Amino acid sequence: MTLAAAPRVNTGDTAWLLAATALVLLMTPGLALFYGGMVRTKSVLNMLMMSFVSIALVTVVWLAAGYSLAFGDDIGGGLIGGLGHAGMAHITPSSVHGTVPTLLFATFQLTFAIITAALISGAVADRTKFSAWLVFVPVWTLVVYVPVTHWVWGPGGWILDKLGALDFAGGLPVEITSGASGLALCLVLGPRLGFKKDAMRPHNLPMVILGAGLLWFGWFGFNAGSALGANGLAAAAFLNTMAAGCTGLLGWLFVEQKRDGHPTTLGAASGAVAGLVAITPSCGTVSLLGALVVGLAAGVVCSYAVSWKFRLNYDDSLDVVGVHLVGGVIGTLLIGLFAEKAMTGGTEGLFYGGGLAPLGRQALAVVVVAAYAFAVTYGLGKLLDKAMGFRASEEQEHTGLDLTVHAETAYDHGVLGHGAPVSASVVPSVQKVKPQA
Repeated sequence: MTLAAAPRVNTGDTAWLLAATALVLLMTPGLALFYGGMVRTKSVLNMLMMSFVSIALVTVVWLAAGYSLAFGDDIGGGLIGGLGHAGMAHITPSSVHGTVPTLLFATFQLTFAIITAALISGAVADRTKFSAWLVFVPVWTLVVYVPVTHWVWGPGGWILDKLGALDFAGGLPVEITSGASGLALCLVLGPRLGFKKDAMRPHNLPMVILGAGLLWFGWFGFNAGSALGANGLAAAAFLNTMAAGCTGLLGWLFVEQKRDGHPTTLGAASGAVAGLVAITPSCGTVSLLGALVVGLAAGVVCSYAVSWKFRLNYDDSLDVVGVHLVGGVIGTLLIGLFAEKAMTGGTEGLFYGGGLAPLGRQALAVVVVAAYAFAVTYGLGKLLDKAMGFRASEEQEHTGLDLTVHAETAYDHGVLGHGAPVSASVVPSVQKVKPQA
């Protein structure tokens, strides 16, 4: 009897995933700059901090229990993994996941969890109590992100094994959970002071473009890295990511030109991100033609979706709902239309002879994940609001969270908050403001 060979590490796959992991981690500082440029001067540092602190918070809970619950052996009928690897127990440098070290796979997945939590901050920018955010992030990671990740990618997860819906790089656990959770927190916290009355324009568009560029750069690791190997599938996902980002950008600018008469810098950045969001679940399942359509659809639809908040009266500060939730839904559903056997190894979409069944599976996954993320986040937000207060005080929000929470300002140009020159009579009162969490 011949014994099966033990799994072996492939050095090429490992080298690529090491680079991809670093790329995905870079996305969170990129997101911080993207969001930071979109807020007003008085809360720039707070916006940066909400992303940066998520790196530390999520890392701790992921290593303690998150990885094991997401990718451990299923113990709950496809709903959750076990705690056999809590604290990364029983995982050594010689442990192998596929063709890469298990420690590297766990770290790669960690970077996904980090940016997903950080994405939510954009929905509640300018008004979130920082101490509440410090509690929300680790708890949300464990009760929302981790279970959904197990459903989609974990061994025995019900979406993966029982439903058979496809998600290559995170439309469900990353984009839809962050967007639905952002909407829930918008409703818990309520709108910013002056919503629909005061101008709340981005204060630094060059920073927004820089952040979008870093996101795009990191997204190649996010999507192509999800192939978990240096192979043709990674190359296809890489190219699809590039293509969809471009058509998303062009689609958004087309809408702006037609609707408003001028294409904007913010629109270019937002359109590229919308295309990248939508191609995330589908980059490893559709051809180049499909990727071009996915990106274009996201750029066009999301450019309209960001205005829904004014009609429906929810204050999604930086358009997390309009871009990430809507874009994630578009990309996940279009798999049911454009999936090709050459990419998936089996499943084909409606346009390639697969019938309506794949679209139905994708739609069911979208509805369940969005509903779960919204409901649990809404309940968690309400609980934290009752226990410790989730929204910053009116005084903090008016003065700015940078000064009142962090005792810092992003710019020392002799201007304060709303852009008014600092007078001698104002300085003493500012100096008396004590940082509060």
